[in-house]
Amino acid sequence: MLERNQQESGVDLLAVVPGANLRYLTGLEMHTSERITLALFPLGGQPVFVLPGLEAPSAEAALKIEASLYTYTDEQGPGAAFRQMATDLDLEGKVFGVEHLHMRVLELRRLEKHADHAKFVDADPLLSGLRIVKDKEEIEALRRAAEANQECFRQVMKHIQPGVTEQELAVIWQRAALEAENSQMSDQPPIVASGPNGASPHTTATSRRLQNGDLVTIDAFLLVDGYYSDITRTYAVGEPDDELQRIYSVVQEANAAARAIIKPRIEAQEVDRTARQVIDKAGYGEYFIHRTGHGMGLEIHEEPNIVEGNDLLLEPGMVFTVEPGIYVTDLGGVRIEDNVLVTETGCETLTTLPRELTRL
Repeated sequence: MLERNQQESGVDLLAVVPGANLRYLTGLEMHTSERITLALFPLGGQPVFVLPGLEAPSAEAALKIEASLYTYTDEQGPGAAFRQMATDLDLEGKVFGVEHLHMRVLELRRLEKHADHAKFVDADPLLSGLRIVKDKEEIEALRRAAEANQECFRQVMKHIQPGVTEQELAVIWQRAALEAENSQMSDQPPIVASGPNGASPHTTATSRRLQNGDLVTIDAFLLVDGYYSDITRTYAVGEPDDELQRIYSVVQEANAAARAIIKPRIEAQEVDRTARQVIDKAGYGEYFIHRTGHGMGLEIHEEPNIVEGNDLLLEPGMVFTVEPGIYVTDLGGVRIEDNVLVTETGCETLTTLPRELTRL
């Protein structure tokens, strides 16, 4: 499928840096550093790597494909390895597909230096086309991630009460995540937003203490066996006022309506429109300020984007979030986020935490 996608995109060589795409294509999990690691996938040829010599043994052990390695030492630097690779592959005038979202100027300038008259095009659509439909093993990993994340939420719920701080709740979630089987901690802490802080969708946990009548929104993602879950729930501390309860009901209805229409062959934007119509009708349209969802898998945000303007037809095996929200300055906010799988006949919601307003 990679070769077909390259042919259709007119790409002679696909250039991939450490990250989710490299792992998907080769099984190799690496991180970017000041030492360049770059994989090239020539159309119809064997993949090649330029990488530090000190990484070669672990790379050879982890690779699930046959590949040629061009290594270098710290003393040598990558110049000679790139020159030899460029000579062997004859890179002059070729069309390179590069990861616009992930490749650094560092790697791009190296390729430009060793590939005269080359053309560089965006390979992200090509790569997302490979990963957008999950296979059975990937789906099972996503199920495990969802359940592990939900257990973290259950642990946090036990501690939601007046007087506890947002930061304390974030730490409780992180401790639970550390205990989850086969999990990896993200470098981004969970969002915990109480009271008026909930009006900011991507705020960070603060020292604010929860008060009676608050809504508190918790948004956290967890990586299990290499795959992500991303869940948001909004809870009540005691009894919130009437408007906050109404806002919650509207978001709950929008979440349910969006999930209900998901099935193969509908456009991704239709899911967004359905959630937005519910919120618009209730008079809160201006307060729904982000897309309805995003795909997830090896990355927390990937295709398909559930947003107006995306006419991509949904297919069985696609996994994404449904997360409508309302955010009112000085009052608070509500978001309910589920993870869904498109099936042959409709959709399956992988997350099962209650969506009714839970008062704690």
